[in-house]
Parts: sequence; C-alpha cells; structure tokens
Amino acid sequence: MKIVTAAIIKKDNKILVARRAPDQKLAGLWEFPGGKVEDSETLQQCLERELEEEFGVITKSGKEITSSIYTYEHGSFKIVALESVIISGTLDLRVHDKVEWIQVDELLAVELLPADIAIAEYLINLQKEGE
Repeated sequence: MKIVTAAIIKKDNKILVARRAPDQKLAGLWEFPGGKVEDSETLQQCLERELEEEFGVITKSGKEITSSIYTYEHGSFKIVALESVIISGTLDLRVHDKVEWIQVDELLAVELLPADIAIAEYLINLQKEGE
C-alpha cells in the first residue's frame, strides 16, 4: 500500500483544492494537493516537497488531521491529511489546471477523488462539532 500525503491548507475559512489536469491520472477530479511519500521521508517532508514541486510554494506542514484508505484500479493508497501553511510563493499550476478555495461545508460539491471524500467528510463533521 502506497502512503500519500494531502495538504489541508486554510485561508479565510476556506480550504484549497486542486483539479487534476487532462494529462494526469484521474484527470478532471479535484483533490487536496499532495503526493506519494518517498523512502526515508517523513510525512511532513513529503508534503512540503510535493507542494513545492506541484505549485512552486514553500510550505510548513504540521500535525496529522485524519487519514483514509482507498483502492483504485492502479493500487491501494493510504491518504494522510496534514495541516499545512503556505509560507512564501504564489500558486503556480504545474500538474493541475485549476485551484479553488472552498468553504468546508461545500467540499462535497466538487467532484473529489474517491480517496479524498472521507477526508472531506471528516472536515465537514469536525466543523459541525465546533459550531
């Protein structure tokens, strides 16, 4: 099972999601940005590297929020969602064709990757509990 990180980046009470470009696997679906953990990387190091590679931004990743396990045709994945903050840079779309800042309670209104749906549901429930 591959371990993949997902960034939960908040701004003005919204969360960043990105749409996979037409030339990517699962093109057109939205995701919490991130990527596969490489050997000897911590989850935080992986996410910081992936966000720099995919968007050209410098970030700081923190604690784990939640995780989900999902099996696609091309393999099984454990997605680990981490708090993350953009420290510097402007989002430059390198493997995505669009980004959006979405209210937590509207995360399921976009067509998320199946593996990210459980993470979105967790965030929505967490917000409801805090109200």
